[in-house]
Amino acid sequence: MEQEMQDIMDQINVLDISSADLGEIEKAKVSGNVETMKRIYQRLTSEDGSKDKGKKKVIQKSEMIEYYDVSGCYILRPWSYSIWEAIKSFFDGEIKKLGVENTYFPMFVSRAALEKEKTHIADFAPEVAWVTKCGKTDIAEPIAIRPTSETVMYPAYSRWIKSHRDLPLKLNQWCNVVRWEFKHPQPFLRTREFLWQEGHTAWANKKEAEEEVYTILELYARVYEELLAIPVVRGRKTAKETFAGADFTTTVESYISASGRGIQGATSHHLGQNFSKMFEIVYENPETQEKEFVYQNSWGLTTRTIGVMCMVHGDNKGLVLPPKVASVQVIIIPCGITANSTRGDNDNLISRCEILKSQLNGIGIKTKVDLRDNYSPGWKFNHWELKGVPIRIELGPRDVKNNQVVAVRRDTGDKIIIQNEKVCLETGDLLKQIQSDLFQRAKSEMDDHTAVSHDWGDFCLKLDQRKIIQAPFCGRVEFEESIKKDSARDNVAEEGQPAMGAKGLCIPFKQPKQLKPDTKCIHPNCLEIGKHYTLFGRSY
Repeated sequence: MEQEMQDIMDQINVLDISSADLGEIEKAKVSGNVETMKRIYQRLTSEDGSKDKGKKKVIQKSEMIEYYDVSGCYILRPWSYSIWEAIKSFFDGEIKKLGVENTYFPMFVSRAALEKEKTHIADFAPEVAWVTKCGKTDIAEPIAIRPTSETVMYPAYSRWIKSHRDLPLKLNQWCNVVRWEFKHPQPFLRTREFLWQEGHTAWANKKEAEEEVYTILELYARVYEELLAIPVVRGRKTAKETFAGADFTTTVESYISASGRGIQGATSHHLGQNFSKMFEIVYENPETQEKEFVYQNSWGLTTRTIGVMCMVHGDNKGLVLPPKVASVQVIIIPCGITANSTRGDNDNLISRCEILKSQLNGIGIKTKVDLRDNYSPGWKFNHWELKGVPIRIELGPRDVKNNQVVAVRRDTGDKIIIQNEKVCLETGDLLKQIQSDLFQRAKSEMDDHTAVSHDWGDFCLKLDQRKIIQAPFCGRVEFEESIKKDSARDNVAEEGQPAMGAKGLCIPFKQPKQLKPDTKCIHPNCLEIGKHYTLFGRSY
């Protein structure tokens, strides 16, 4: 009974607990009431409408972020920044294969440059942060902090590009941007400052420029599917959701089952000649000797990726990290050290843990040993579960004697006994299996919550069932706005069930089926024929 109580307490101690809960926990502990303690734990980790709030607590308790005294800004701690480094390493390597070079442009933008493309900046204007003072002195001309870098980079492009020999120009920068959002901030998902990469390329040939848009989009899909084990829908944005100043925008969209919402993963835009005409980016055509405007693309991926990963894979114990982005893939925890253990037994156990760590690190499996002596093994189990480490290896005196280890999967909790001579091979195989299983579970969840609808009543019903819906759509902006307005609810039925209407997420490249020629648009007031199946859903 005492051990059971201690096990529950070890699990509770890694949670974010209110003062009221602390009082209740203390009473149950003093009385020794295990059943009461179990009920408290179940309530604290319940999978109800407060799941989103719980996950915000998890990302702080798991040492992903720390809150900061400027609203909407967060400290990325090493545990989360290492995930961004893994994403950066993969993507940077892939774009360099395409001939893209890294650069860095200043974060400050003059008002003249920012406002040169008025249509483009109109979407960002409410979010632009301005520097207006230096000390106590007003700056004569306020300077903006970049919300995106088209207007920062393209004046330089107009100076650098003169001949067809200067094309294609392919540049990318890894940097931060500031968008002073007024909506309620959410770590990773909606922040006032975030990290991203933004690629900006210029081309003489329109076809080649458009091909790059899809090449980059597929790299973004690989970041989500191969690294983060998150399935995505590849598609083209509707006219309403197309990036301001772009001819068209492509996107990868994912699904968060906890909230029943879709979420944009990354975008790749074909800008056509819109910006080159504005910034006079021209080259001399070698055949005609005439000046022609270049074709341009821009594409970006942000630290939102980390937030999507947390929400897709996390559970009521904490994070669940895909092995490919985990900075610690295996945590080794020595167990079974008691007051009766001899110094020799303890030294032998710790030595075996260190040897195992060296063996696993030696074959590229990122491994650590938790040798802290001020925490119990139970506390350590829950701590590393909270942080999402893919595999925990438990090693006790009996395991040392039997030449084995006990491996525990974070995603399923399954325990596997592995003989010492097979530990490297089987641990590597297990990590691959976990990566694959995480993707398959997320894909099944997404597939189960993706529907096709041709009727407005059915569309709204499926939306309230937390589904994303593919429906025939005419493509007109006014009817997309009507769909969002008319599918919203007047009030929230329960916490976690959003009342917002359905937004056009994308026009999937892979259509669910061929639209019949006479299929009407999903909105009941629209008499036009649907052009494509368009994916709609509540969205972040």
